[in-house]
Amino acid sequence: MQPAPILAPSSNHDETPRKGARITLSGMADDRELLRTAAELTRDLQKPRAWIYWPDFLGSAAVGYGSLTGAILAHSPWVALAFGVLAILALYRATLFIHEITHLNHALLPGFRFVWNLVIGVPTMLPSFMYEGIHTQHHTRTKYGTAEDPEYLPLALMKPWSLPFFFLVAVFMPVGLILRFGVLGPLSMIIPPLRRVVMERLSGLQMNPSYRRRPPEGEFARQWFWEELGASLVAMTIIATAVTGLLPLHALLVYMAIIAGVALLNQARTLVAHRWENEGEPLTVTAQFLDSTNVPYGILPRLWAPVGLRFHALHHLLPSLPYHSLTEAHRRIAGAMGQDSTYAKANYPTLRGLLARLISSTMTRGMTG
Repeated sequence: MQPAPILAPSSNHDETPRKGARITLSGMADDRELLRTAAELTRDLQKPRAWIYWPDFLGSAAVGYGSLTGAILAHSPWVALAFGVLAILALYRATLFIHEITHLNHALLPGFRFVWNLVIGVPTMLPSFMYEGIHTQHHTRTKYGTAEDPEYLPLALMKPWSLPFFFLVAVFMPVGLILRFGVLGPLSMIIPPLRRVVMERLSGLQMNPSYRRRPPEGEFARQWFWEELGASLVAMTIIATAVTGLLPLHALLVYMAIIAGVALLNQARTLVAHRWENEGEPLTVTAQFLDSTNVPYGILPRLWAPVGLRFHALHHLLPSLPYHSLTEAHRRIAGAMGQDSTYAKANYPTLRGLLARLISSTMTRGMTG
């Protein structure tokens, strides 16, 4: 079978997003043509390219840490602010490689997870075990959008206060990580009931408050141990040096502000990664795709949704596709399927528009509920 023709995206792409009412997701059948076309057109895009991953990650981390240092040492508040913004964007990009780690065939990119944890995960107290084993459940057909999905809440159907609370959690994330790894983690090693709480509720980057994580087993348990030990040493060092005055208060506050900025940016991206309209029913792959979003055009999405996450709907369609292949995959599939296809219905123009839709939905829910 010959592959479908690859067309350039329409110049009026700002008119393609679907802004209408809720999509009925429950009971939706799979679009077999979309699934088949997506698989056929991307078979040659599946292999991660080390020459892209390593320079991208290490370069982002270097710029991030360098800018963080500049923000701490700057004498002018405007220079500090400029360094701070650059640090947030660069460290955010470097951190989001944790998403790639959860989907990677590590035999094809040996050493990447270890180095990522050494350079970013452990120093920022976000080791990869906090996401590995969690995120893959979000892609499970029987769990996506249900009470067993650790990364899903029907935010579009919740009360208006849920969105401010969502951002408030991000503001206090640096404090929470220091407490988790510097206080509660070490204490839980000698208090078994506390250890259970820490492992079930405080050891995953999850949204669903009712989700309970299972204890790790085998090789993953050993990986968890070393990553948690490293993050705990970092957290306890921060606490000890702050209390003794070895770490200047100014440096600590700048560090925490930048980590909070990374978390806030990620929360904003998370809020528009899905339409958040499923009420707990298992969904087909096509329904999951339509409950997710692509923001494929423009420069800004490359900043607030880097490492391929501006193609979040496409990622749910093809979760094993490396981030550097998503732009080409989108071009091929969009060209083959056309503007009136199921695929086009997941494409949106801006972060602002998606946030406005979500806020409007929660406000309507508040007035009617």
